[in-house]
This record gives sequence, C-alpha cells and structure tokens, in this order.
Amino acid sequence: MTDYGEEQRNELEALESIYPDSFTVLSENPPSFTITVTSEAGENDETVQTTLKFTYSEKYPDEAPLYEIFSQENLEDNDVSDILKLLALQAEENLGMVMIFTLVTAVQEKLNEIVDQIKTRREEEKKQKEKEAEEAEKQLFHGTPVTIENFLSWKAKFDAELLEIKKKRMKEEEQAGKNKLSGKQLFETDHNLDTSDIQFLEDAGNNVEVDESLFQEMDDLELEDDDDDPDYNPADPESDLTD
Repeated sequence: MTDYGEEQRNELEALESIYPDSFTVLSENPPSFTITVTSEAGENDETVQTTLKFTYSEKYPDEAPLYEIFSQENLEDNDVSDILKLLALQAEENLGMVMIFTLVTAVQEKLNEIVDQIKTRREEEKKQKEKEAEEAEKQLFHGTPVTIENFLSWKAKFDAELLEIKKKRMKEEEQAGKNKLSGKQLFETDHNLDTSDIQFLEDAGNNVEVDESLFQEMDDLELEDDDDDPDYNPADPESDLTD
C-alpha cells in the first residue's frame, strides 16, 4: 500500500531545498504551497514571471495535484492560457510519480520561450517601422508611379475641378454684366454728371496762370508805321518793294 503522505512530505522537503527563495508554504492540511518562476533576462533585462500554486490531492502522486496561476508579471492572456495547458499535459504524463519539479521546470522553459518571442516580436516591429519609414521616404522623393488607372482618375478629378472654375467665372462675368450701367442709366442715376464737365472747365479756367515774362511790353517793340512812308500806297502791293 502506497504511503501518499510520506511521498508528499519528502517532495516538500526537496522543493524547499531546490527553491529556497521562491518556495512558500500556504497550508499543511491539505498541503498547499507556491513557487515563483522567473524567466531568464531578455532584451533590456526584461523578464516574465509567474507564481504557481499547488495543492496535493489525497492520493497524489497517483492523482494530479491541483494547480493554478497565483500571480503573474508581463504575461499576456494567451500566455497564461498556454501555461495552464502545459501543466495539464505534464501532469497527465507524469501520473504515479512526484511531479512538481517537472511541472515547474516545464513552466520555466515556457517563460524563456515567451521572453524570446517578445524579443523577436519587437525586432520584427522595429524592422517593419524602418521599412515603412524607408517606403515613406521613397514616396516623398519619387512620388507615386503613374499608371493608366491613377492617371485616368487624376484626369477625371482635374477636369471636374476645371469645369467648376469655368462655371464660376462665367457666373461672375454674367453677374458683372447685369450690374454694369449704360451711359443713359448713369445720367439718370446721377444728375450731376451733365454739369460735371462744365464745372471742370470753369475750375480749370480760374486756375490758369500766365507767365508775363514771356511777352515784351508793347512800348519796347520798335514798330514801323507804314503811314509815314510817302511812297506807300495801300492799293499797290509793290510799293513796299521799291525801298
């Protein structure tokens, strides 16, 4: 007959020796305890961690122990789910043998894989961002390659915009034509227009300045009086030529 209590006590002593800093007893009846498992340090010294809680069943190790994720750090929900599935598989494969060390070791390896996956995922994200930045830079300097499809799309948009501009211009010109008054309409609108030219001339005449220095005084001019010439005959044009 198997002494389950003895096997359980022996395993507890061994676990306390293997995990002195992470093994904690929660209760003695039924035997319940936790073991904290931490991954190896990843990029930037980042780690993932989980604390596993185990409780012996009455017939352990012929029956699987009860287990759960007591706490965790930096794990996604899918990571927690994967760890629980791993524990179920390992417990089934190791029935009949004390198995806590085996279960904890399997979880330790799983956490290391998760850290590696985080590192790989971050490297891929970095490469993707660098690729997107490179593509954006190429796009900035080289523009979009012209194809028949995008050219036709651009032309249709350009023609539509040009048509709208023409319509707007025609409408503005039509409106400007309606608002333009004829000469008759201008005079009918403003009665001062018929006297504006006359007033302008009068104002200009009043402001005309004459430079008198341009003219000599009549007294300074030496004029010959034809009446003093005895031979002058007004009726004879040649009389002036005889002198």
